[in-house]
Amino acid sequence: MTLNPLPAGNLADQVAGSIRDAIHDGRYAPGTRLVERALAAELGVSHIPIREALSKLADEGLVERAPRRGSRVATLTLRELDELCSLRVVLEQFVVRRVQERLTKEAERELRAMVAQMRREAVDGNFRQVFDIDQRFHERLWELADHGLVGELVTQLRSRIGAFLRAATAALQPGELEHHAGTHDVLLDAILDPDPAVAQAEMARHIEIAAERIRASLPETADE
Repeated sequence: MTLNPLPAGNLADQVAGSIRDAIHDGRYAPGTRLVERALAAELGVSHIPIREALSKLADEGLVERAPRRGSRVATLTLRELDELCSLRVVLEQFVVRRVQERLTKEAERELRAMVAQMRREAVDGNFRQVFDIDQRFHERLWELADHGLVGELVTQLRSRIGAFLRAATAALQPGELEHHAGTHDVLLDAILDPDPAVAQAEMARHIEIAAERIRASLPETADE
């Protein structure tokens, strides 16, 4: 059994959360069929919340649904990767510019502590923990930017950006994990530079290097 039975509550949201976690954990790999009957049996719920949850996850871009073909865990295409990368660059360059204007010593210490923890997890080869901290680091930057509309956009894109970060981490070789963690100190140093162009250039570089790593790991059929 891949999933655990759910407690009472908002079943559709709980089902979506359980399946989302399984996708993020790699228990459901890209392309895996998500059979409603099997999911309902594993989670101990009816088909209705399963169907609602899969619809929600499809809206987030984590699940693909097709008539008469059912649902599958979404696979990343080269076009989707390029579109997400270019959008992230635009959004996060704006974010770091805002963060530069608002970063306090306390927030800097918080971000440094995240990177230090990421480095420790990287030394131990803990890919999942590195991914989790990486995601929290970027989410904290979005919060520090203190921009309502950007926050709304990021919330809508959270699952897709999470998938990007997860794929970038998964594409790392064991010896690259520590270097990847350290790039976040480099990014933070750039944010502390008084020149906005320095932070924006480093953020673009940070994202594009990750995208190139993902691109190299995708199968040749990913551009279809």
